[in-house]
Amino acid sequence: MRFYTKQHKFYCGIDLHAKKMYLCILDETGEIRLHKNINTDRELFLKAIHPFREDVVVAVECMFTWYWIADLCNQEKIPFVLGHALYMKAIHGGKAKNDKIDSRKIAVLLRGGMVPKAYVYPKKMRSTRDLLRRRNHLKNKRAELFAHIQNTRSRYNLPDTLGCIAKLQNREGVVERFNDPSVQKMIATDLSVIKAYDPIIAKMERDITNSAKHHDPVSHALLNTVPGIGKILSLVILYEIESINRFPRVQDFVSYSRLVKSTKESNGKKYGSSGKKIGNAHLKWAFSEAAVLFLKGNKPGKKYLDRLARKHGKGKALSILAHKLGRAVYLMLKNKKPFDQDKFLGL
Repeated sequence: MRFYTKQHKFYCGIDLHAKKMYLCILDETGEIRLHKNINTDRELFLKAIHPFREDVVVAVECMFTWYWIADLCNQEKIPFVLGHALYMKAIHGGKAKNDKIDSRKIAVLLRGGMVPKAYVYPKKMRSTRDLLRRRNHLKNKRAELFAHIQNTRSRYNLPDTLGCIAKLQNREGVVERFNDPSVQKMIATDLSVIKAYDPIIAKMERDITNSAKHHDPVSHALLNTVPGIGKILSLVILYEIESINRFPRVQDFVSYSRLVKSTKESNGKKYGSSGKKIGNAHLKWAFSEAAVLFLKGNKPGKKYLDRLARKHGKGKALSILAHKLGRAVYLMLKNKKPFDQDKFLGL
């Protein structure tokens, strides 16, 4: 956890919403100089903080509405702090809670150097990253439909497997495999939605490839040397990382990627794990996906996984492989070296 500890004359805490924003400005002694609710508007915000512009810092919680105010503060040369929502949720406990109280708490935390910082992702890469995330959302929805079809086959214990219905040529005759007319309609609906998703996702991937211009081309080429990491998955990883220099150590990177578990410990006793939702869920997905694709047609990789599976079980073995790939990607991007499979597998 990193905190914003710089000193200023004025500290502005904002409880930000889509239509309203509650401002609280404290001076360096902790006295409230402004405490009011205004419409979420650029001009109104600048007008409200104008008397304090000589040395003010602005802090908001990391919610879905923060893009515009981060960009505005950057444009106006106003120091801006994005508070980590999960850490601040624990700090904001109290008997009463409303926008007025929350804005003052943010300002007090900011003044005391206790705002846990989240990363302010740069504007130039943000829209492409969001487009990649939307593509992944649609891919996941499409995968859920395939899983539903396969689970329905298991529910009715059909004698033969349906095969890889992700391939278009294998979908023919799938509906007729089920006897009940209502089940046939359900499966036909799933396949129709999948058919609608396919061209949309394909077009999104073309648009992503054309619009992704702000990443480091060397890093992109390095990621493509990893078996299983292709054109789109490498862009997902790059745009979620933004800059590998954000992470001083490999441990920081794998923790941010949710590839390690943190333990709760007190008085020498462990109480399980914690912080499962802290970190980047999209990088967690990307490295889990990369671990599965790494094994495709890769005999040395499969042998390595089998060794891990005999010791830890298949599920944990895949998690270990994803963690190892995360560490390898960090070192590749940090040292500007391509992937070495023999070294990776210890051959």
